[in-house]
Order: sequence, then structure tokens, then C-alpha cells
Amino acid sequence: MNKSEKRVLVGMSGGIDSTATCLILREQGYEIVGLTMWVWGDEPVEARNLADSMGIEHHVADEREAFRQIIVQNFIDEYRRGRTPNPCVMCNPLFKFRILVEWADKLGCTFIATGHYTRLEERNGKVYIVAGDDDKKDQSYFLWRLGQEVLKRCVFPLGAFTKLQVREYLRDKGYTLKAEEGESMEVCFIKGDYRDFLREHSPEIDTEVGPGWFVNSEGVKLGEHKGFPYYTIGQRKGLEIALGKPAYVLKINPQKNTVMLGDAEQLKTGYMLAEQENLTDEDEFFSSEELTVRIRYRSKPIPCTVKRLEDGRLLVHFLSEASAIAPGQSAVFYVGRRVVGGSFIASQRGIGMYIAENNKNTDI
Repeated sequence: MNKSEKRVLVGMSGGIDSTATCLILREQGYEIVGLTMWVWGDEPVEARNLADSMGIEHHVADEREAFRQIIVQNFIDEYRRGRTPNPCVMCNPLFKFRILVEWADKLGCTFIATGHYTRLEERNGKVYIVAGDDDKKDQSYFLWRLGQEVLKRCVFPLGAFTKLQVREYLRDKGYTLKAEEGESMEVCFIKGDYRDFLREHSPEIDTEVGPGWFVNSEGVKLGEHKGFPYYTIGQRKGLEIALGKPAYVLKINPQKNTVMLGDAEQLKTGYMLAEQENLTDEDEFFSSEELTVRIRYRSKPIPCTVKRLEDGRLLVHFLSEASAIAPGQSAVFYVGRRVVGGSFIASQRGIGMYIAENNKNTDI
């Protein structure tokens, strides 16, 4: 591979991980070009200054308006549909990696790289996302929607590192202050509670939706709530209702503006419905006896089987306990540590809802 073939565009936030990514790839002989996406808040001066200090060619893509229209609006719309979105899952294919590829082509970069803690594995002509070595930081869950053409150009150098090792690496390279920086676990455009964000950026929720009723599984009214977009499946804290025992959000009905409450046992289910899947190898996906699924970031993999229904959706049968299935979240499927597919959760009730909606039997 000659020098021009090792020119890589790195998504630079100016944080710990993208800094380490630049340094590691440069040590591996890559020619580094940095791209910072300005999507929210103030101009990203820190990333530009960091690139200058490292002697890296650097560019800023002002994508604030597109980010607001594509990612932020979807985030708001999903809550208004009674779903629980994961903006990172939406952002990666529709925004971040799309822009990286566009700029890489414009700047003559063969590869693109980010600071995600994940690895890649090629087998049978296909590129698979593989969980990173650091289980606490593994970010394979967020990348399931990336297509093969994008993955073939990706480099993820941090997949073989733990976060502690990355910090130590930066110290060894003289970036002591950077190594000591904290990290945010929040959505990049939200500081604090998402409900406050909804009130600020979609104030019509309080007038168009308004207060509704908490109900039990039999439809009995238990008390008033502030509006269904402000609640998520499995939520216990912040309900502001006293029932004499712990209560959890079981189901959200946007049409009736009701939020169903119940106990922890009622959150458990053996099935779910999923849709809009992206499968790397359909034969392996439907036939593997080692298939597991993660129903939220950092959740434990659950053994499962999957069947495609007549309407095109996936019926997922959990082989061990699953709880708090939230429509809108991602279901990411693994064989071992390798991602073999992903989809969006359509229903936390799975088989029961499918039978009720379609008035038919199923052989599962």
C-alpha cells in the first residue's frame, strides 16, 4: 500500500478518543487529515487547535442545520410517537459516516476513521463489526446500520484498547492534560434531562399533547401524568405518583395519551417484534444456534431465535429473561462478539400484539 492509499480522514471531536486515534494511525504510517463536524453549540475551536498542535491538515464541516433537521427533529418526533429513540444509531449512517465518506472523496482519502471502541473482521467477502476489547466501552451496538461500502473504508484503531490504556497511551505521548479529561455519557446535543430539551425545542407538546392518564393493565385510571412524550418504557423514577409499591412504565399509548403502569414482573416478555433490519448474512442470521441480541446499549446479550413474519417484520423469541423492551430502541444481534444484524424494536409485546393485530395463529 503506497502513501496515497494510506491517507485517512479522521472524525475529530477534540476529545480523548479522536486524539488517540490520530496518534495511533500516524504511528501506523497513515497520512492523517482531520474533519470536525460542527453540529451543535459553539464553533469547535478546541479540535482545530489540537489539529494545529499535531501538525494535521484540518477541516470543519458546518452541518448545524442539517443535523437539526435530520437527527434532532427525528429525536423529537420519536418521543412524540411514544417511542424511545437512540440518536447515535440514527446519526452514524445518515449523518456522521455519510459526511465522512463525502469529505474523504473530496479530499482524496482512501479510508475514514473514528474513535469508536469497536473492531472489524472480514470473512467470506463481507466486513463485520465486532465488539471492542473493552466491554465497558464497546460501541458496536451503535454501528449496526452501516453498509458494506462504508465499512470497507473504515478504520477503528481503538477497538483493541481499553479506555484506561488509551489514557495511558496519551500520557506516554505527552498529552497529559488530554488524558485526564472526563467524558460525557450524554447525547451530544442534550445537557441534562431530555424532557427539558423537548420542552425547549418542541414547546407545542404541552399544548398539543398536554396531561393524560396513568392507567393499569386493566385500563383503570391511577392518576394524571404530564404527557406521554415525557415517559419511557421501564421508567420508575420521576413518575410523581404514589401507588404504595414500586411502579414502572409498561406501555405508552400516544393515541389516547395514556401511560400504563405496573410492577417489574409485568415488564418481562418472551417475544418482541422488530423492523427495518440490516443483516450482514441472512442465512447465518436465521440459522445460527449461537444468536444473541442486545435490546439496549450495554445490556447483556440474550440468547434468541428469529423468524420473519408475513408482514416482513421479525419475531424475536427470547430464550432467557428479557425486560423493559422499548419501541424505537435498537435490537442488535451477535454471534459471539460479531454483529450479524440489527433492527429497530417495534413492539415490546411481540407475539401477543402480533396475534391481536393480525387475528391469526403462529407456529412459534
